[in-house]
Amino acid sequence: MVVAKKYTVVTPFVGEPKESDFQIVEEELPALQENEFLAEAAYFSVDPYQRVKLGAIYPCDMIGGQVAKVTESRNPDYPVGAWVMGHFGWRTHTVVNPENSKFSNQKPYLYRLPDFGELPVSLGLGVCGRVGNTAYFGLTSICNPKAGETLAISGAAGAVGLHVGQIAKILGCRVVGFAGSDEKCEWLVKELGFDAASNYKTDNIQQFLKENAPNGVDCYFDNVGGEISSMVLSQMNNYGRVAVCGAIASYNETDPEKRKATIIQPFVVGKQLKIEGFQVNRFADQTMEGIKQNLQWVKEGKLKYREHTYDGFEAAVEAFLGLFTGMNTGKSLVKVS
Repeated sequence: MVVAKKYTVVTPFVGEPKESDFQIVEEELPALQENEFLAEAAYFSVDPYQRVKLGAIYPCDMIGGQVAKVTESRNPDYPVGAWVMGHFGWRTHTVVNPENSKFSNQKPYLYRLPDFGELPVSLGLGVCGRVGNTAYFGLTSICNPKAGETLAISGAAGAVGLHVGQIAKILGCRVVGFAGSDEKCEWLVKELGFDAASNYKTDNIQQFLKENAPNGVDCYFDNVGGEISSMVLSQMNNYGRVAVCGAIASYNETDPEKRKATIIQPFVVGKQLKIEGFQVNRFADQTMEGIKQNLQWVKEGKLKYREHTYDGFEAAVEAFLGLFTGMNTGKSLVKVS
């Protein structure tokens, strides 16, 4: 009998999540039935969207993706030893039936990872997983930047933002980014090849853009929302394209007055901007296309990555809380054991 440990959320998040919002519980797993396999978690993904996409009934299981290894199997498509990415939540062991509607009808919530060679399997949650595909498809399909154009990125030192910037450089763009510390900005420029980066907490954003995007901004990849995005939109060129990936600036703010930002409609109309929100699941049928392209760029040395890894199952809440205080640079992960 396998006993799994899992995180449950015992109360709705109010403002920033707290340790007391979570509880670790244990459950006995049933024996495998035909077509099922047992997955043992190796890494948990920690992402801002987990703050806003929980169930309406509490307590509820904590959601999220994980990279796991198949340790028992009655399914020939998922043999023992195979590595999978699955949306199993924050739990150590999971009995999985791939025909379950959660996995069969809502791609890409379960798939086998390709061979990463000497690279770590944790990349299956980051640069070679949903994070990488978010960056790849959001940039190429929605912003559709052309060589020589200028791209601005908010949340540029986060897992998606740093990836977007590097792809844009591969495509021949000028790239400017916004991050929350001088150290992060220096890293973006010196290590990842951004043309310029601004500490949004201390810099004058409009002045920064005038100096570092003198020909205006053609594309904007928005991970943050809020006032910073209003400022970027005001500096965009006619017919600019905006991909809206997230709005972390407002996730923890419950005061309606503090959730307000400068009205953007005059910029949208006057500059005839195209603004489109998206979720990576839109590109589910192209999941492997994105993973393989990003994997190729990593192997060629064109795409660098950084993982902010917390050790141990019990560290998951600390990792999650750190997202909202800017503790991480790159993809935030929990190494389960």
